[in-house]
Amino acid sequence: MPPHCDALDGPVVKGAAEALEQNDVDLARCFVPEWADAEVTAAFGKAVAARALGPEAKDVADRWFFETVVRMHRAGEGAPYTGLKPAGLDHGPVIPVAEAAIASGSADELTGMLSEVVREELGRRFDHVMQLKAHSGEGLANLREYTSAMLGLQVYANGLYSKARSDPHEQHGEYERHED
Repeated sequence: MPPHCDALDGPVVKGAAEALEQNDVDLARCFVPEWADAEVTAAFGKAVAARALGPEAKDVADRWFFETVVRMHRAGEGAPYTGLKPAGLDHGPVIPVAEAAIASGSADELTGMLSEVVREELGRRFDHVMQLKAHSGEGLANLREYTSAMLGLQVYANGLYSKARSDPHEQHGEYERHED
């Protein structure tokens, strides 16, 4: 499941809402690339002005500003904007644990969760390869099945390693990786 950057309860909308409440556009601009600053800043000014016109205008202005920030965020990732998603969607088990880790200041639970998933999946795939290897000398069909599983394990492990070492926005080509 994808991250929830376009959900009403996701971090981008929360940041945009906080920007409006605190009257600080930077709390929304931090979610978009620099080239989108002018558009977000202009939308912020219009939203702030419209919010003063009453509760209905405030609701419309807030929603429009959220859409603008999420659209620019998605564009910065090189991804399409497909509208705001409702709050409360299931984004899988990792996002809530990652959010809790950030809130608590400890990555222990997140590290444990992800390590266990990788350990289980690698173990399952490895065991399958070993079962096939035991019969790989029993004809071409068995040898092919073993070879396919063996190569699949290697490609899977390499993909995990590459993903673990990559920048989260690397596939989109927009954000720079910052080394500490």
